[in-house]
Order: sequence, then structure tokens, then C-alpha cells
Amino acid sequence: MAEIIVVANQKGGVAKTTTTFNLASSLKAMGKRVLAVDFDHQGNLTSCLAKEGKQAIDMTIADLMNICIESEDELILPEKSEYIYDCDGVDFIGSNRALSTIEAKLLAEAGGERTLAEIIEPLRDDYDYILIDTNPSLGILTINALAVADDVMITVSPQYFSLEGLDDLIKSIVKVRKRINPKLGIFGICLTMCHFRTKLYRRVYQDLMEYTADRIKIFDAKIPYTIKVGESLYAGENVAEYSATSPASIAYQSLAKEVVSCE
Repeated sequence: MAEIIVVANQKGGVAKTTTTFNLASSLKAMGKRVLAVDFDHQGNLTSCLAKEGKQAIDMTIADLMNICIESEDELILPEKSEYIYDCDGVDFIGSNRALSTIEAKLLAEAGGERTLAEIIEPLRDDYDYILIDTNPSLGILTINALAVADDVMITVSPQYFSLEGLDDLIKSIVKVRKRINPKLGIFGICLTMCHFRTKLYRRVYQDLMEYTADRIKIFDAKIPYTIKVGESLYAGENVAEYSATSPASIAYQSLAKEVVSCE
């Protein structure tokens, strides 16, 4: 049965999508069955995974959410083959800007925070890991992701203002655990885009250590800043495919091993 991990941070530009993409690929390389869910209307994860382009994705997570919302009787979803796509062994459900229109519908829907769960829960037995990439907000879409998750991986870039909003995110996780999803846990914090030799990195890392005070795990695997990551995305490849010996590739492989070791 799959472990469902939401990759989240209400702050943009902290490598949520890049981490979801490369973690999924690294877990697959370890022989794990992986489903990646793009739950951001920008559809960046879909761009990473859809080798033939986003236009080739006929059914997205927005379409599935809409079916759930409009269903009055027993929910009947399309065949999995109609909405689950493959990227080199990693299965994924795509997204596009239509997801932004779902948010207003969810707010008007009784029990709307559990809509994503109706789609994801039936898929648990098919995978070892389901990774959900979220948008940079604490709105109803992110609440949906937290409502179905087992754990949250928080990506943090150790830069100025990077810790702002972290407290709000953790409070939201605690609220969801209390009111909606009692099994929800914080898997840990993954540091991304790290400039290890700078004073800023050391200062922010120290602040983060003081903030967590051993309450929240900080993954040993820290993702370095390297141009190889950007180049790999531009080339439509995960960083291991693009540059297997790059520090970022090695770090993401280490992160995947840490995730698996926590089973």
C-alpha cells in the first residue's frame, strides 16, 4: 500500500516541483512503484513528465476533481488508463490551469476538502509511493492534498526570508491533523538550492535548527544549488539522466534512500 507524501511550502521558488520530479525518478530507480500527482494549476510537474508536451494530456486532475464535485450518486471515475500517464516508468496525473477554477467550486462544496482523497485513495494498492506536488498557498487545494496525505515533506531554500511562513504552514498541518486527517505527519524538511559555503546558508541553517529544535526532522540529504538542475529541466530530463555524477543527482538519490529507510 502506497505512502502518500505531499511536497509543500506556501512560499514559491523553493524547488517543490523539482524535488517531486527528481524524488519520484530516484524512487523509481530503486525499483519502487511511483505515482506523481501534479496538484498545481501551473502544471510545471506535468511539463517535466509529459515527454510529448502538456497538450498530449487529455484528462487532468482538474477533470477528475470536477467529476467528483458533480457526482450526485455513487462516484464512477474513468478507467485509470484514461488519466494516468507514464514517464520512463514513473506514472503521473497531469494538471493545467483548469485546476484554478476548481478552487471556487470546492469552497462551495460540502466536504470539499476530501475531494482529492476520492481520487487518490483507490490508487493506494497500485503503488509504493504517491507524491503530490502542491501550489504555493494554504488554500483549499493544499488542504485537499493534506487531507489525503500520510506525510508532508517541506522544501525550504536557505535564503533570506525563506523561513517566513514556515510557522503558518506547520500550524495548518496541525489543524488538518486535528480536524480532518488524524494520521497526517510531518515527514521532514528538505533543504534545496543550497549554497553550502556562504555565510547566509550557515545562518539560515542555524536558525532552522533552532526553530525545529528536534521537533521536525531535517533530511541529511541537502540539495545543492547547481546549474545542472535547471539545464536538466530545460532538456526535459531528471537530473540523474542529465548528469548522473552531479552533486544534485547524488543528493536526490540520497534523499530517496532516506525516504525508503523511514518505511
